Amino acid sequence: MTWELVLVGLTIGALAGATGVGGGSLMTPVLVLVLGFNPTVAIGTDLANGAIFKTAASIRHRRLGTVHARLAGWMLIGSAPASLVGVLLATWIDRSYGDTAETAMARILGAALLLGGIGLVVRSTLRLRAHEKYGLKMDRRARTIAVSTGILGGFLVGLTSVGSGVFFAIVMLTAFSLRTATVVGTDLAHAAALLWVAGLGHLVAGNVDLEALAWLLLGSVPGSIIGANWTLKIPDQVLRLGLSVILVASGIAIAKVPGGAPVALAIGVLGIALLVLSTVAGGRYAPAPLRSLAHSNTDLRPEAIKRDDRE
Repeated sequence: MTWELVLVGLTIGALAGATGVGGGSLMTPVLVLVLGFNPTVAIGTDLANGAIFKTAASIRHRRLGTVHARLAGWMLIGSAPASLVGVLLATWIDRSYGDTAETAMARILGAALLLGGIGLVVRSTLRLRAHEKYGLKMDRRARTIAVSTGILGGFLVGLTSVGSGVFFAIVMLTAFSLRTATVVGTDLAHAAALLWVAGLGHLVAGNVDLEALAWLLLGSVPGSIIGANWTLKIPDQVLRLGLSVILVASGIAIAKVPGGAPVALAIGVLGIALLVLSTVAGGRYAPAPLRSLAHSNTDLRPEAIKRDDRE
């Protein structure tokens, strides 16, 4: 089981690098359902892998000027410690419930995936304010929302590895109405820092398969860099809708809902079809996050945009 891990890392790394979502939401289900990993070990290995490949993707987005560093920092204040609480709970469940631990974690993970899929549908259909600027003012309200979001989302990430690309992005779109380009870059930057904390926590707890991690990184690191460049080409809305459908199917399958296997298979096929359509269709259905900006002569750095606003 070597080339399979490299292929999985490459594919999911590319998706996460391009859209900011799909890392933990897709990697953990593949490790559990396809490769037969213990759910807790899959979560820990996924988090450690995500910390590294999302760092590579966030560096690329930072160079594009699409990372709101202060917002990411305030979310991290809440999410980093909360993620460790999630890690402790995941480890306690694994060690306390014995043979039933896998079932308990699978149901928790399945529920998180279902919520994530529904959340991603909401995220895909939101309409952003046309005149939103990059210069978000981090006043008391904004800081309170950011830290509170970090606490809840960080706990979910530490417990299940799901949420870093979905939960935080939904809040950024609704509470701050940031442009999609900024959401993708900021989400990846925050997720990279958060996953380092949660991933190291799982590593200390013995929940990381180091050999599998090494093979995953061979694919996920270059995949994430490729995906960051694909952000200019992939139609964002259709791709996110496809991912959301796959999340729902994975949640049904992992939670082992009675009679849910055929439903999960049918939904999964639909999700894959949407992903293929989104790639083949190019920009026909929805603009990719950075296309309209990157193909203009606009300086994407926040300070440059603020200067243009004053003028």
